[in-house]
Amino acid sequence: MSSTPEEVKSTARKAWSAVSYDALGALLLPAAVRLVDACAISAGQEILDVAAGHGNLAITAAAEGAAVTASDITPAMVERGMARSVEEGVEIDWVEADVEQLPFEDASFDCVASVFGAMLAPQPERVAAELFRVVRPGNTVGMANWVPDGFIARLLEAREQFLSRPDWMSSPTLWGDPDVVAERFDGLAGSLTTERDSLRCEFDSPEEMADWFSRNAGNEVLARERLGEAVYGEMRESMLGLISEFGGVAGQPVAIDCEYLVVVARRRG
Repeated sequence: MSSTPEEVKSTARKAWSAVSYDALGALLLPAAVRLVDACAISAGQEILDVAAGHGNLAITAAAEGAAVTASDITPAMVERGMARSVEEGVEIDWVEADVEQLPFEDASFDCVASVFGAMLAPQPERVAAELFRVVRPGNTVGMANWVPDGFIARLLEAREQFLSRPDWMSSPTLWGDPDVVAERFDGLAGSLTTERDSLRCEFDSPEEMADWFSRNAGNEVLARERLGEAVYGEMRESMLGLISEFGGVAGQPVAIDCEYLVVVARRRG
């Protein structure tokens, strides 16, 4: 178990270096499109995509004509994002960076946004402070965060029965609670709106769904490595039980709406 913030971040780097992210990124892309629309990102704006993965939001924003910088804490993910940007034919400035200590001057961007990334950092107060520090006064901070009562939150909880997070670290999915977001943004945001949305996850069977996550989600790949096949098998059974709770039936097609919170705030000033 990682016991300090730096150890949590080191574990994250290892986890997300272990997967290509292409399959997971494709699944999550609609949330990036949704957040770009919610933040009204448009041509000429200067945008920062924080904890960008391989660039879903960054590439979507660049396609709108924005000048985009994308950052991620994992060097391998930055490399993948750079390669994908070339493939997509968009110009993006990629930077290796920790969301809790962003390497940018104050008030550098018109919009700072993150899709299921910044929410995973271990110290949420620092995350909030940094997001608002680097956005210009009167401009937008946007997030897409898994909600605490949704499928992904339950999936993370099931995983934590086998690999628990540090006692001092709050659940990442608290970022999906509007009241918690309001508390964390207090004194930083002049206005705040939140709205729930969902991503539909469809698979041929619960078994295929569980196996897909074990191959494509970095934390699942790392869990399998750390736990060994026998214990990971127990974790997989726990996942199958959860899928069943959400309507999955063994051997039959399954579709689950994974709910998340769209957060749009404006910095005071």
